[in-house]
Amino acid sequence: MFLLAAPGVVAGVVPWLITRWHARRHGPLWLPSRALGVVLIVAGAAAVLHSFARFVREGSGTPAPVAPTNQLVVGGLYRYVRNPMYVGVAAVVLGQAGVLVEPVLVVYTAVFVTVVTLFVFTYEEPTLRRQFGREYEDYCRAVPRWLPRRSPWHPGGLDRAHDSPPT
Repeated sequence: MFLLAAPGVVAGVVPWLITRWHARRHGPLWLPSRALGVVLIVAGAAAVLHSFARFVREGSGTPAPVAPTNQLVVGGLYRYVRNPMYVGVAAVVLGQAGVLVEPVLVVYTAVFVTVVTLFVFTYEEPTLRRQFGREYEDYCRAVPRWLPRRSPWHPGGLDRAHDSPPT
């Protein structure tokens, strides 16, 4: 239900209300814009679905604050970036901007990213710090919030990108 409610509204209903899915066809870049848009939509949707599945399987819960996980979710895409679901939703909306050649969706994406960033800073991260303590702190030190790492983080093991060998 949460999957349809939150990402579905943000990446589906609102863009439709803004554009009614009417595509513009002008300028020399409309075809490359659409091609890139399709790639972003597919990649973003895959990230959202994968991330949601990780919450259910690995965390025994959902991303919804009313049914949170019992375990800190650090597998799959979460080994590369702390917020793959938000990144995926932003990619879907940017992809729609490309497919429809609709700059207003780029502005909408910026608004979404601003709201999500405020939510992450003021609610989500403090809540996770209280709930998971040192485990979450270690995760935050190793995995970036928005831009993915080049290699996956390995919880509990040596992280070549950030840790030095034990002495």
